Amino acid sequence: MRFAFGTLTALPVRVTRWDREAARAGMLCAPLAGLTVGLCAASLGAALLLLGGGALLAAVGTVAVPAVLTRGLHLDGLADTADGLGSGKPAEDALRIMKRSDIGPFGVVTLLFALLAQVAALAELYGAGWAHGAVAAATAGMAARCALTLGAREGVPAARPEGLGAAVAGAVPFGPALGAAAVTVVVCAVGGASFGAYGAVHHALAVLAALGAAELLLRHCRRRFGGVTGDVFGALAETAATAALIAMALG
Repeated sequence: MRFAFGTLTALPVRVTRWDREAARAGMLCAPLAGLTVGLCAASLGAALLLLGGGALLAAVGTVAVPAVLTRGLHLDGLADTADGLGSGKPAEDALRIMKRSDIGPFGVVTLLFALLAQVAALAELYGAGWAHGAVAAATAGMAARCALTLGAREGVPAARPEGLGAAVAGAVPFGPALGAAAVTVVVCAVGGASFGAYGAVHHALAVLAALGAAELLLRHCRRRFGGVTGDVFGALAETAATAALIAMALG
């Protein structure tokens, strides 16, 4: 639990162990860390809406909370991964580009559209009522970190020998990773059930869509980079969150 909250959030949790066993357990707990971040985001968004701030302001506040609670690392990972993929260079050169402190044009454009998509989807959901937006924020947060659990499953290699990616790559056995995904789908379906049977199905499908989008990105990164890095994990989380919100806004 310390590993999950200490590495995936900016909450004041000290990581006391950094071995493979801790990484395995920590990545299995990643959806719980995501649910916590999502509930914090939902609280601010719902409060802004109930105070008369409007759906758009509530959406912006909701998107801002995960960025703050992760110190922007997942967003930075998305931008760096986009730069690496968009460079068209061999894996070694692309990984070198991703390690730079600056953000290139591919990263800026990807970051811009991802944030716009998240805000637009949440504004649509908050427009239907504060509960719709709040449950969607919690669902997206949990789905985003579940994508990290699946990304850390056995058989997925690290692209570099150092960093967070190397610490967690391949650490989670396949069966428990699927179990965590199943639990995530069920929990999010229960949250969606507050809007009826259709809401339960809708939210479950949104999580599956999010995990599917993250899986497609993961496979592409494995082909291009030879494995995963900390930046790729950040990109997986933001991709899953964006896909989940869009899926919930549709229909």
